[in-house]
Amino acid sequence: MTFTRNDSSENQHSGSIVQIIRSIPGAALEVWRGKQAAWHASARLRHPLRDLNWNADTAAALQAEVEKLIPTTGKPSPARNNQAQRALVCEEDCIILEEIKTLTQQQNRSNVTRTAAYLECYEQYPELHWALLAHMVSRNGGYHMTDLHSDLMHNLQNQKDREHMYRLLERCNALIFQDAYPQLQLYIHSRRLGRSCFHLLSHFHVSSFMTPFWERFWLERCSSILSVALIINEQNYIESRVVQHPYFQKVVLSKPAFHLHNLAGLNHIVFPLAQGGGLTGRVIEHFGKLNERIQFGKGLYALLFGVEQVLQQVLEFARTVPHGGSRAEYWPGLFTKHHEGPTDHNLYTEVLMNEEWLPEGQRLYSPELLAVWGDTPYEPITRHDWLETRDCLGYLTAPRRPWLFDMSHEHRYGMLKTALAHDVQVLTH
Repeated sequence: MTFTRNDSSENQHSGSIVQIIRSIPGAALEVWRGKQAAWHASARLRHPLRDLNWNADTAAALQAEVEKLIPTTGKPSPARNNQAQRALVCEEDCIILEEIKTLTQQQNRSNVTRTAAYLECYEQYPELHWALLAHMVSRNGGYHMTDLHSDLMHNLQNQKDREHMYRLLERCNALIFQDAYPQLQLYIHSRRLGRSCFHLLSHFHVSSFMTPFWERFWLERCSSILSVALIINEQNYIESRVVQHPYFQKVVLSKPAFHLHNLAGLNHIVFPLAQGGGLTGRVIEHFGKLNERIQFGKGLYALLFGVEQVLQQVLEFARTVPHGGSRAEYWPGLFTKHHEGPTDHNLYTEVLMNEEWLPEGQRLYSPELLAVWGDTPYEPITRHDWLETRDCLGYLTAPRRPWLFDMSHEHRYGMLKTALAHDVQVLTH
């Protein structure tokens, strides 16, 4: 099996392009077969279902509390003003604040440290469902960052565009952690002390939106409602700071390369199951749309905590496979975290069409995060509260489990599309 291009022969180049074109009908057939396989795999995993314990009355009561916090006529509400003034804190609270600020700074160094920190929170208190969801989504963030230097994608952008894409992914990952991790830590301290510490939320510039949810969670442990609230909060938190930020709009989101990344599977969020168990997950069509990101997150939550087999197998994977950012973590038969030499002229489409796994020495390079990206400093974070309108209230509804969620074949097909783009780039330059 050989992937190597002979640069001295134009006829061979033309023949390779023709061969790639001829493989397209086979790829289309593979999509259809993959859909059928996904239906069967999803049906096998779907039972037993888990009760998400969504309480509609509690959700309605919390919605009413949030409405009181929404500013009217351009002025903050009294409740919001009181929170902004920040009540005086006791000595014990001051120690808690300093501990959490220090820990957040330490754990926010990179995607690797953030991802591990989320799992540690969940392991301490499994009622913090969102922490496990965040761990799995953060793993995907790391995979997408390292993809930029992988065998399949390194030639699809120049170095500057790769850096811009990385900064978008890293900024989203870092900002969500900066906002959410102190919230999780306040709950952990509350459990340790046996008293609520959520009066300290405003000291971490957490949106007033979250206060009623944490206060109710302290009393009732309504995990699904808190998880949905955190999904709503974090997606609104990055909306103006990243997604709609003029810098990222100009250098990433408006560029054709961003849509190429979606074509290649940047919009796939996969949950690897226990060793050899395949992949589950979902595909988001429009990352730039706030409502889609929120509904997408709710669907991921319902999949993870609403399907028993998925939860147990995802947990087994998370606990036994440390996160380093390489896709070799879940597909070692296709990827390797070790660079095996120059690959600038390798072609991959045909071999990925014909082989399920690749032999050792010919696997695709998917580096670990810290091997290709260092820690990234940023400008100060804007401290405004995103809660300004009633728009967010419509998302306080019960999450719905997706019907089709096996992603093994679709994710593999995303790789094949990436390989096709890679090979065309090799043959035409």
